[in-house]
Amino acid sequence: MSSPVPARWVVLDIEGTLTATSQVHEVLYDYARPRLGPWIDAHPQDPQVSSAVAQVRDEAGLAADAGTSQVVAVLHEWMDADRKATPLKTLQGLIWQRGYADKELRTELFADVPGALLHYREQGAGLAVFSSGSVAAQVASFSNTDHGDLRELFTHHFDTANAGPKREAASYRAMSDVLGEPKQVLFASDVPAELDAAAEAGWRTVGLARPGEPYAAADFGTHPAVATFGDISIEVPA
Repeated sequence: MSSPVPARWVVLDIEGTLTATSQVHEVLYDYARPRLGPWIDAHPQDPQVSSAVAQVRDEAGLAADAGTSQVVAVLHEWMDADRKATPLKTLQGLIWQRGYADKELRTELFADVPGALLHYREQGAGLAVFSSGSVAAQVASFSNTDHGDLRELFTHHFDTANAGPKREAASYRAMSDVLGEPKQVLFASDVPAELDAAAEAGWRTVGLARPGEPYAAADFGTHPAVATFGDISIEVPA
């Protein structure tokens, strides 16, 4: 980018932006898949689990008393389709949270990410995350990375439950109620449709076109596109 972007907040997507898509689709999905059924059966009194299971039954048109095997079959179908369903993300997040706590999972960040995040913070910008993964999963993922525990870098975490769908402008307007002036918020994502929604809400945007990632050759339209965070410069307004 040719000139610094005025930004008090930098809001970051995770998959394809901070981490490789394979970190989610291979490492995390493969970890959660065999654990969904056992987790549901082991936590019948957990309100998050019981609510998520009820939502799966409702959204999939299952009977109210459908068993765990039927619920898990739906969850696996949603995973195969990469559907951003809130009850799936809730259950995955709980499982991943345990995996990170037990040091069975570690987040591998793109090499340019840690230094850029630290630099933005040093400049006085706030950092936030907006991901389809649950807030619990987001926080857990930064607790054990290849650069240590980075949780303290982030002030806010947004997901599809507390903000809304990532491709709808209303979600970004809702986050603006927390972050403040839209024109002073920069959103970084590898998905053009998400950037379109953010721009419609008045946010500044930048696309991450990382080599080897699914959206590397995407048409980012009017959104500036870069290959690494090293190409993004911000300036915190006085």
